[in-house]
Order: sequence, then C-alpha cells, then structure tokens
Amino acid sequence: MVIEIFMLSILRSGPMHGYELKRRVQRPSSVPLSNNSLYPALRRFEAAGLVTSAVEEQQGKPDRTVYSLTDAGRRHLTELLSTLPLELANDEEEFLVRVSFFGEIAPANRRAILAARLAAVDAAIAQVGDLLDPSSASVSREWRALTMGKVLERLHDERAWISELEQKALQP
Repeated sequence: MVIEIFMLSILRSGPMHGYELKRRVQRPSSVPLSNNSLYPALRRFEAAGLVTSAVEEQQGKPDRTVYSLTDAGRRHLTELLSTLPLELANDEEEFLVRVSFFGEIAPANRRAILAARLAAVDAAIAQVGDLLDPSSASVSREWRALTMGKVLERLHDERAWISELEQKALQP
C-alpha cells in the first residue's frame, strides 16, 4: 500500500507523466520504483477511476501519457492514509508513511493507527521474550541474547515514541 500512497499523494500536486512520477517517488527504505511496478499500478488506478490519463503530443519526440488524480483518487488516498489494517501494522514503512501524513488525518484515525502499531510492537516484544527463554540451551545463545537485546531495545524505544505520538495525536 505504501507505493499507492506515495504515487497518489504525488499526483495531488498536479498532472504528470509516468517518468516524472517514478522520479518523484522516493522510498528511503527500499529500492527505487521500477516501471514494472509503476505502470501496472497506474493502469489499476485508471481502471478504478482514481486517475485519468491523456496522451500528450511532443514535437520531435514520442507521445507521452500524463496522469491526473481524480476526486475518487483523493478520497481513496484519504482512506489509505486514515487506516492501518492489522495485517500491515507490523510493517514499519506502512506505519511511518501514515504518521508522516498525520497532519491530514482526523485525531480518531491517528489514535487507531497508533493503537494498531502498538499492538504489533507489543506482539513483537512478546515474541522476542520467548526467544530469550533461558531454558533453551544453545551454542548461539550468547549471540542470540545480544541480538535480541538490541531488538528489544529498539522495540521499547518505539513503544515510548508511540506514547509520545498518542499525546500529540489528540491535537486537531
């Protein structure tokens, strides 16, 4: 869903051709957007009425297709930003992209997104705790403990950050 959010949010700024859209989709946690992801997504968006396309003629160059966001596309983007399905709550990028748009999301939706992520973090903390069970003897136990200790530290840091966000999320 992150790619959809990025693409639709960029198209809010105005019509653009696929190459420009691809160039502007910046995903710090992943590889650049490929044509094999971009154009099928644009076709799906168009079939769903989220974008329209128009062929733009260029003198001395091949024609290019320009895509524009529709009102339905704006509504769909708002829906994507305002919810974090439980199956995606453990995906850090899915969570963070929504937080980055909290200025556009109603406080109740912000709280629901934070609650979903908090549940995922708590589940991860419990899972790591199980991995650190002292009754499991292993040659790798020392290294596992070091690694899982770092994972737990990060999870507890995120939990604290989510608590801070919860306070801020109450503000309109």
